Amino acid sequence: MKILVLVKYSLDVAEIRVEPSTHALRMTGVPERFGDLDKGALQAAVELAQTCDATVEVLCFGPPAARAALKDLLAIGADEATVVDDPYGGAADGAVVARVLEAAIEKRGPFDLIICGFASDDGYSHQTGPRLAERLGLPLVSYACRIGLDDGVLVAERDLEEGLESVSVRLPAIVSVAEEAFVARPVTLLQAMKAQKKPTNTWEMQADLGLDKDALTQSASRSSVLTTEGIVVERQGRVLKAMELSEMADRLIDWLVAEQVLVQQGGA
Repeated sequence: MKILVLVKYSLDVAEIRVEPSTHALRMTGVPERFGDLDKGALQAAVELAQTCDATVEVLCFGPPAARAALKDLLAIGADEATVVDDPYGGAADGAVVARVLEAAIEKRGPFDLIICGFASDDGYSHQTGPRLAERLGLPLVSYACRIGLDDGVLVAERDLEEGLESVSVRLPAIVSVAEEAFVARPVTLLQAMKAQKKPTNTWEMQADLGLDKDALTQSASRSSVLTTEGIVVERQGRVLKAMELSEMADRLIDWLVAEQVLVQQGGA
């Protein structure tokens, strides 16, 4: 069995700051990394592979800097990794990304199962899984919080707002995992050392996949973000201390009512 995990190397959104005076996003010096959602998808694949005879590969469409960071994913448990150099500098839209991933999957595959996060840590567009499923003609199980195999059939639980939904689907298929459903475990020194010997591949979009940048751009509908503005939330920093619990509760309720967080009901 072959499992593929799709990952994205992007800005660490937790390190982005907002200029208070202009509300502009301060992007200079923000580090890049594979996000927690991607590592969670890989952890899901590794755990599933441990229950059956499976190999786990990682595929990334990203910048050259992603090559070195792939070792972190190999240490988590992937057997091999491939990065397709992104000539768009991270500005490709969902349709272009899906087309590139489709070509890379057809070159590396076939795969029995493809796993990704339900969204990326930065763009949060929720498009990669659904778009890729449509292009490859595969069933999609989204927001999975548990996955397993039963006689060659994928069994999953979907984390929905109103509760959990159990589904089963025949392979091959695509699964997008829910946020925080799977958390990558800390890497040991031995795992990190073994990762240095695992194979990594670097592909060019046109030379290796036969995709022309300009032609691909023209064939996809594109949208542009004209302005981006950060939101600055001023914290009041009020502190309750040195009083009885009942008095603290009453004072807290009074503050919340004054700030219109709570609405005071009329007397009976």
